Amino acid sequence: MSSESSPKFTPLEPGPALYLVATPIGNLEDITLRALRVLKGVNLIACEDTRQTQKLLHHYGITTHTISYHEHNEMTKAAELVVDLEGGARIALVTDAGMPGISDPGFRLITLAIRHHVPVIPIPGASAFLAALVASGLPTDSFRFSGFLPAKRGERRTVLESIATSPRTQVFYEAPHRVLESLEDIVEVLGPDRHIVIAREVTKVHEEFLRGRAVEILETLKSRGEVKGEITLLLAKAEQGDRVAASPPSIRERVDQIMSEDKVDEKAALKKVAKEMGVSKSEAYRQLQRSK
Repeated sequence: MSSESSPKFTPLEPGPALYLVATPIGNLEDITLRALRVLKGVNLIACEDTRQTQKLLHHYGITTHTISYHEHNEMTKAAELVVDLEGGARIALVTDAGMPGISDPGFRLITLAIRHHVPVIPIPGASAFLAALVASGLPTDSFRFSGFLPAKRGERRTVLESIATSPRTQVFYEAPHRVLESLEDIVEVLGPDRHIVIAREVTKVHEEFLRGRAVEILETLKSRGEVKGEITLLLAKAEQGDRVAASPPSIRERVDQIMSEDKVDEKAALKKVAKEMGVSKSEAYRQLQRSK
C-alpha cells in the first residue's frame, strides 16, 4: 500500500503510554485501523525483529522510528524504555506476529511499566492460537493455552500425562522439526484415537488444518518427510472410551527392565533411560537414588 492510499490517521491522546499492538500472523491485511493509527502516532516502536516489522510498516507507509526489543536484550532495554516512558514518550510494543507477550517477549517491559504507573494499553488483533482454536472444530467453551510443549521428551510426556483426562481442549504451539516426535508421544501417552488438530500456516498462503485421530495425523505428516511452517497443536478433551496409556514405569523399574533385556550394567541402562526421559545422566541418577 502506498503512502498516498494509506488511511488518514488522527493523533493519539497526549501523555505517555505503552501500547501493546497486535500485528498480522501472516496476511498483512489482518491489522486493525486502530493499530495502524497507534503505530503511526507513537514516538517509537519496540520490535522483536526490526526487519520483520519494517515489512509491515513499509506496506502501510508508516515511518515511525523502530528499535530492537527481544528476549536477549529485554533485561536492559525494558529499563531504558521505561525511562523514556516516564519522560513522556508514547511507545508501541510489537512482536514478529500476533499479540505481544503471548509466547513472545514483553512481560518484563509490561510489568515494569505498570510498576512505574505508566498506562499500558492493549490494541487487540490477530492471535495464532485463537484463530486455530475457533476453526479447529474442537469445543471452545473451555480450553487451555500452554505455549510451546517442552522440547525434551521426558518433560513433554510429563505434560501430556498431566492432561490425559482433562475435560477441556488443550492448545499448544509446536516447532515443525519437533512435531513428529510430539505426535508419537501423544499416540503413546494419550492413545492413538485421541482427536487432534494440526493448524499450520494459519492466515498464510499455505494455510492447512489437519483434523482426525492422532495416529492418522502422525502417519499423514510422516508421509510428507519434512514438515514446515508455524504450527498450532490442539488436543480434544478426553472422551468416554478413550484409551489412555497406563502410567509409565518408574525409573527404577525401567533401569531394571533394560538391564534384563539388553544384558547391560546399571550405568549403561541409566544412560539409556536418561536419553529416553530427555534429562541429563546426573538428573536420572538423582531420581534413581530417590527411588531406592
